[in-house]
Amino acid sequence: MDNIISPELTALMDKYSPFFRELRKRLVFTLVFFVAATIGGFIFYEDIIGFLITYLSLEGVNIVFTSPFQFINLAISCGMATGLITIIPLIIFQIMSFLRPALKRKEFRLIVKFIPYSIFLFVIGFIFGVIIMKWQIEIFLERSIALQIGNILDITGLLSTVLLTAVLMGVGFQFPILLLLLLRLGIVSSKQLGAQRRWVYLGSFLFALLLPPDSILADVILSLPLIILFEITMLMNSVLEGTHRAQPFLSRFTLKRKKDKSGEERVELVSTIA
Repeated sequence: MDNIISPELTALMDKYSPFFRELRKRLVFTLVFFVAATIGGFIFYEDIIGFLITYLSLEGVNIVFTSPFQFINLAISCGMATGLITIIPLIIFQIMSFLRPALKRKEFRLIVKFIPYSIFLFVIGFIFGVIIMKWQIEIFLERSIALQIGNILDITGLLSTVLLTAVLMGVGFQFPILLLLLLRLGIVSSKQLGAQRRWVYLGSFLFALLLPPDSILADVILSLPLIILFEITMLMNSVLEGTHRAQPFLSRFTLKRKKDKSGEERVELVSTIA
């Protein structure tokens, strides 16, 4: 085996292996947290379902189970949604911890300032997704009554669609935060993004198109906030550029070996600029 691996590859593996060990630790910890949150959502799924049914105003809609074992799938869906929602702050923390050694103090403070806005936008996106789904259900109920057509909704499919749409919209609302960070850190420029504006619009619509609601009108409405947030981000960056122009980012990084308290070697990203 030693003869198969070249000395260059061995040296490369030795150089970056501490880095990958550190990355593995963070991923394992995040996965454990996600599993714990998912189990919590699975245990309290009845409370979650009761709240959603009340909020969505499903009176007059025939909600049914189509299988004696379907409640298990519903509980799993509630658990997964709970895990995804609660893991967002942890993912942000893990990314910050990873990038902190590579950032100047001012840049790190900039990222910290964005955290409350990131959480706020996720909550707004989640609520927006739920509101749109509620609106779709109300239209369905009104049309079925007006046309005197009976209605039967699968509880698992309904609530899974609502939760998935809401969570994905919360994730989609993180787009301006990521975009503004990339702009302020100098990874991309506003001129580059401006030249790709039509592709951003198209990408926003395709993102909405891939969401569970099978309505073109809903897709258009779900894509509009993403486009508006993009334009607001570009406007905010143009204002900030008037006071501080971001310096090139990637060229300032290097890898540095470091031993932790246990004596284990690890690799960290560090800035080459004081």
